[in-house]
Amino acid sequence: MITIALPKGGLLKDSIQLLKSLGYDFSAFLDPANRQLEIWDASHRAKGLIVRNYDVPVYVEYGQAQLGIVGYDIFREKQPRVAHLVDLGFGQCRLSVAVQASSPYRSALQLPPHCRIASKFVRCAHEYFQSIDLPVEIVPLYGSVELGPITGMSEAIVDLVATGRTLQDNNLIEIETLFESTARLIAHPLSYRLQQDGLPELIEQIRQQTLPQRAIARSL
Repeated sequence: MITIALPKGGLLKDSIQLLKSLGYDFSAFLDPANRQLEIWDASHRAKGLIVRNYDVPVYVEYGQAQLGIVGYDIFREKQPRVAHLVDLGFGQCRLSVAVQASSPYRSALQLPPHCRIASKFVRCAHEYFQSIDLPVEIVPLYGSVELGPITGMSEAIVDLVATGRTLQDNNLIEIETLFESTARLIAHPLSYRLQQDGLPELIEQIRQQTLPQRAIARSL
């Protein structure tokens, strides 16, 4: 029996669609009236857990799920001890540095030393500014990060950007991209090595199923 940790939010619909195409139906998670956090697919070959995107790597790392689907942004931020298997190609976004449109800064290197950067991606932000040898103070924020520059609490933010609409609505602009992010398939390392319960077959099916999607993502 395979247990799969599925992420709430923007990646859920595509994750369920992918698994359904392979014969594992967890569509009940898409029903707003459903309150179950754990369901079996109709064939009882697999069980799905629905958890916060941030928690997917935790459930996989601790062995409560053999597989998980998570954004690469979360994978980079948490750096879990899991096997990183497949770029699934959907959920495209990017982690970017943004400032107020009225700001004089148009690249990260122009930001003043020791300025404040607001972000929930504390590790990623710290590693990035360290890589360009710019000392900054990372201010952890976990909601409405855009308010950092608006209120003057921070000079810039590091946040996920998909369409850019939220930045535009708040008079912010991107000045740097740290990395591109898509949904990734991860696995518990021991489960992956033992190759039991049909896990290798499912992983290979997912690889083959997502080849066209990955090709599209690379072309964007």
